[in-house]
Amino acid sequence: MNVAAKPDVDANIEDTLYFASIEGMDRDDLRTLSLVTQWLSVHLRRLNADRMVRLISACPSERVRIYWKAVAVWQAKDRRLARLLSVYRGPQIDLLPSGTDFLIRRRGEDPRFMGGPLRVPAGTLREREADILRPEELVARHPVYRWRILVGPTYRADMLAFLERNPALSASELARLAYGSFATAHEVKRDWSTFATPCVDGQPSIRGKSSMGQDIN
Repeated sequence: MNVAAKPDVDANIEDTLYFASIEGMDRDDLRTLSLVTQWLSVHLRRLNADRMVRLISACPSERVRIYWKAVAVWQAKDRRLARLLSVYRGPQIDLLPSGTDFLIRRRGEDPRFMGGPLRVPAGTLREREADILRPEELVARHPVYRWRILVGPTYRADMLAFLERNPALSASELARLAYGSFATAHEVKRDWSTFATPCVDGQPSIRGKSSMGQDIN
């Protein structure tokens, strides 16, 4: 997301979206909620849906769970989000504390949230392409995002990104950093040692093909 802050190349994608949605829903930060929504419209395919579902299912904030159920309704074609449909079973609520009926009569409803548990007047959450980095820009800045494109949005991809930066990480450290299991981390460490070959500068170089058939070097 394009915000006036120093970028964190190690920022966990799901943590960032989760805490940003708390700011948006519980603290009425519509600017931040706009960014989250726009980010999802551009980069949803790169989301680790399993981790996102776990975070939201355990979230104590009903309003945050409502937002993410609304996202699942909006993005119904992505069946990875189907479990988010059960995180809230109550009535529809308004995003704004007041004036929703008037604004919807005047402007209409935000089409992204129509039919879901959250009523949002059109124009409340702005959509501006410049607010969000394009995939090719994010690839250059965020190692985890790049690996998710190569091998899919999984815990394994995140572990590969961490190993690329620090091959000395142990399996337990890798599992902790990527929120994955020790078994997956152990397997990734083994695969990394198989495919990594030292370069002149001592950094690992991966040679071969990803699971998507793309050359990696």
